[in-house]
Amino acid sequence: MPQKNQTLVSEIVLLGFQNLHNIKIPLFSLFLLIYIMTVWENVLIIVLVSSSRNLESPMYFFLQQLSLSDLLGSTVIVPTLLQTVLNGDIRVSLVGCISQWYFFSASDSFQCVLLAVMSYDRYVAICIPLRYSSIMSHRVCFILILTPWALGFGLAVITVNLMGTLQFCNQNTINHFFCDFVPLLELSCSDTFLLKIEAFFLSVPMIFVPFILITVSYVCIAHAILKIVSNTGRQKAFSTCSSHLAVVSIFYGTIIAIYVVPPRKESETISKVLSLLYTVGIPLVNPLIYSLRSKDIKEALKMI
Repeated sequence: MPQKNQTLVSEIVLLGFQNLHNIKIPLFSLFLLIYIMTVWENVLIIVLVSSSRNLESPMYFFLQQLSLSDLLGSTVIVPTLLQTVLNGDIRVSLVGCISQWYFFSASDSFQCVLLAVMSYDRYVAICIPLRYSSIMSHRVCFILILTPWALGFGLAVITVNLMGTLQFCNQNTINHFFCDFVPLLELSCSDTFLLKIEAFFLSVPMIFVPFILITVSYVCIAHAILKIVSNTGRQKAFSTCSSHLAVVSIFYGTIIAIYVVPPRKESETISKVLSLLYTVGIPLVNPLIYSLRSKDIKEALKMI
């Protein structure tokens, strides 16, 4: 009987995007440009929030953490994407593949909880503005930001430890441009039932609970906005949360499209395109959404 921790496959082949030989150089250049812009935008947000007095508020502190998460997630995925575009397919060690998924999953889980924290911040600002300063104190903000980082990286460790008990044999090809969870499980010749159950239960506090909290927060926010008599007051209240609402809609919309909607036979290419939007597009557009809607960020940019 083979040992439980025995690993028969030491390398994973990522196929990436096949049959793109004629456009691989333009595509490589496009993704490289997007990555450079992503790094520049998110580093700029981090530096602005750290250096500008106009941005010393919980909302911008959370935005800075969102930029850190976008940087991490993009840096974990895009280099592999660039290699698959340029070379057609690449070989990654099994340990490297699982490590990539770990950091991507941790960053992803962090964002889910952080978006819930940011929605709570907007709820307090709009629904109980007179108590905002006392509720969103420095101590509370520190706890609110430490919690998603700890949950994101801590719970991902549990899954990685269980993945380390699996055997990978014979098949070692993933038709994707990065090491995602489901394709990795499909390569295993071990029984993955318990791991799938564990992954589902871990997704409850990391995905479903934050989504419910976000929904409840915005129901309360909408109720509070409708009570405002003047149109100017309504527009001002809505503008304070419209950027966050747009980010939440894009983030959860792509999650649902990729992981919740039942897959179809012809959906592999569509799944890759949606994954591109999720892993490459979102880190690029998040800073743009916030900077275009924020007068404070625009003023901080003028001070540079």
